[in-house]
Parts: sequence; structure tokens; C-alpha cells
Amino acid sequence: MLRRRFLLFFSCFAILLACGSLEAKKKPPVHPINLNTANSDQLQEVPGIGPATADKILKMRKSYGAFKSVDDLRAIKGIGPKRLEKMRRYLTVAKPFTKPDPKNFR
Repeated sequence: MLRRRFLLFFSCFAILLACGSLEAKKKPPVHPINLNTANSDQLQEVPGIGPATADKILKMRKSYGAFKSVDDLRAIKGIGPKRLEKMRRYLTVAKPFTKPDPKNFR
């Protein structure tokens, strides 16, 4: 009886560990994420960006305006050269889309 409980506990524990390790490995985005238009969920698709870092990126964008370069992320505390290099291939910077002014088409 005790052995059966131990095996059940051990099996459940092993399954939980396996699920946790699968969740920790993100599948990187297929296309680069635009720092100037992405929301928090989109930013979190990038390996190395979790909820806290995504929030910092969004706050920086709101405070200082559009990013001019992926390198601008270096100004965020916690993003150093090594971390930025791991994320760089999944990020891009483009001007945010704005609707054309109808006055320009008259």
C-alpha cells in the first residue's frame, strides 16, 4: 500500500516536471515581432521576453515614442548585450502604421 502511494506520487511528480519543462521552452515566432506595434502577448513570444520585460518595453515605447533600432532595448534594465543578441533575430523595428490623411488625396 505504501509502495503504491509512493509510485503514484512519484509518477505525478514526474509528469508535473515534464509539463513544466515543456512550458519553459518557448517556440520562437515565425516572423519577427515589430517592437513599435506589438502588444504584450506578442512580445512574450520572443525567447527571453517574459511578462515583466514585455511591460518594460511597452512602458518605454509609451514614454519615449517609437523605437528607432532593436539596440534601443539596451536602455531597459535587465537587457544586456548577451540577452539582446539572443532576442535580436526575433525582433524588428518599423514605423507604426498610421491611417493616411484623406486631405492629402484631394
